[in-house]
Amino acid sequence: MINLIIMAKCLSSICIMNHVVENNFLKGVIAKPARRALEKEKINSLEKLSEYSEKELLQMHGFGKNTVEKLKLYMKENHLSFKNY
Repeated sequence: MINLIIMAKCLSSICIMNHVVENNFLKGVIAKPARRALEKEKINSLEKLSEYSEKELLQMHGFGKNTVEKLKLYMKENHLSFKNY
């Protein structure tokens, strides 16, 4: 029993040390897979996002037409748009 308690304490400290605070950019606007794709590309602002075209976003994992439409509306509300080809 004591060994289990010691193991649990060790595991919880490892979990705390490895916990990474997630970027909240576009949280509530688009789903997590799309947000992770943006994070991977180091896109963390609407200004950086406006440097991409809809076609480029659709090629990223986690992006579909619905996600791009949501982003298009959100960017329009913030007076920005995607890059045009």
